Amino acid sequence: MEEKRRLIRLRARHNRPKFKRRGLGQKKRLEDTWRRPRGLHNKQRRQIRAKGGLPGPGYGSPAAVRGLHPSGYEEVLVFSPAELAGLNPETQAVRIGGTVGGRKRATLQEQALQLGLKILNPRDLAAASEEEVSEDE
Repeated sequence: MEEKRRLIRLRARHNRPKFKRRGLGQKKRLEDTWRRPRGLHNKQRRQIRAKGGLPGPGYGSPAAVRGLHPSGYEEVLVFSPAELAGLNPETQAVRIGGTVGGRKRATLQEQALQLGLKILNPRDLAAASEEEVSEDE
């Protein structure tokens, strides 16, 4: 466990370049997602240092912590209470889906807390219930 924590800290400190898409600042419609430069005269493809780095195997994080949340847990996306069954509270944490409504979110959060699971995106349910009470009046 200590080794995993050390590797997560190492991954966080690892100074990786921001891999920018070529022409991102020139065209408004381009998304900030990496696309490999393929042009014949492209300086970035030819790996001229000032033009930004290309992703490669050397920038990867340690295999033991690859894909883990910075807290050290494995993220599990959950949309229904049935999906909480069978999760391991020691190694897995819950992220409630963005399309889940308030009522179901409340039941999911309560069940996750009863099972001892960590919730990565909790909401303050007390404030939500106060708003519902004020709307009913």
